[in-house]
Amino acid sequence: MDVALGICGGTGAGAHFLFQSWGFSAACGTQGAFCGPVAILVGDAATQSVGALGIGGCCGLLGCYLIAAIARPQWTGEPIELPNTGRDLMLGLDLSGSMQIEDMQIGNRLVPRITAVKSIAADFAQRRQGDRVGLILFGTRAYLQAPLTFDLATVTRFIDEAQLGFAGEDTAIGDALGLAIKRLRDRPATSRIFILLTDGQDTASTVDPMEAAALAAQLDVKIYTIGISRNLGRTTRGRVEVDEAMLNAVAEATGGRYFRATSPAELEAIYALLDTLEPVEQDASTFRPKRALSWVPLLGARWGSSCWLASAAQRVAESPQQRA
Repeated sequence: MDVALGICGGTGAGAHFLFQSWGFSAACGTQGAFCGPVAILVGDAATQSVGALGIGGCCGLLGCYLIAAIARPQWTGEPIELPNTGRDLMLGLDLSGSMQIEDMQIGNRLVPRITAVKSIAADFAQRRQGDRVGLILFGTRAYLQAPLTFDLATVTRFIDEAQLGFAGEDTAIGDALGLAIKRLRDRPATSRIFILLTDGQDTASTVDPMEAAALAAQLDVKIYTIGISRNLGRTTRGRVEVDEAMLNAVAEATGGRYFRATSPAELEAIYALLDTLEPVEQDASTFRPKRALSWVPLLGARWGSSCWLASAAQRVAESPQQRA
């Protein structure tokens, strides 16, 4: 079987190769048949262009395409707004058994504390557009329900789906503080915020709340605490229901504040105030997408080189006929 290596000069039957190698030869078949690697790139369109441009024109065109490719042209799109890089804010919600007590008044009826908390906390989380928000649920144990994320819809859904008893019946405030510090300590120092809400005292922690507060102060983690109960300040059997002294001390040690919520309206006002104390960053950053277009002139250069090769092949093919 004959093997031909070369460049086809022309199309149709009887067309010749520009060169032949190792003594092998072959002629192109009918128009449109495979005729060497370059013939595919050339075709009739390139052959017709050769007549109009000539070798000089093909070389000039090829040079223009190569210069354009070296210039690295690119497409620049319209500005796109990026998410704000705001605060890193963890929410801690108490799911101990006492959160089922129905002493939060909405209209003419009393609802469980957890019902009021879930509704107001979910609204607060949804307003924090531009912040990374995370969620810690605690009872006898503390759990990370949602890591810091811009996906506020998922955090809101986790708040809505939180169930009493999930983390146990007791209250581990110190463990919740320790877990929040662990998740926030590697974040930028100016944006580490933890908001803890509880209706009781620390009864199950392996970490002392004040020791956790001291560590938080060292790591620049600011803690806001919220005590929720209709009986704040009252004593039952010689003891207070909510350890407000401890919650206030934890907040003050870290540069935060303690808030008292005896009703849903007060709780909502507290979260609104937190929006003011820790406002969402408003300066959005933008970027303009860019796409490299060097492939366009390179494609043209490939076509130009094909024209040049076809032109050279055509001249070689015509030379024997002129000598004859």
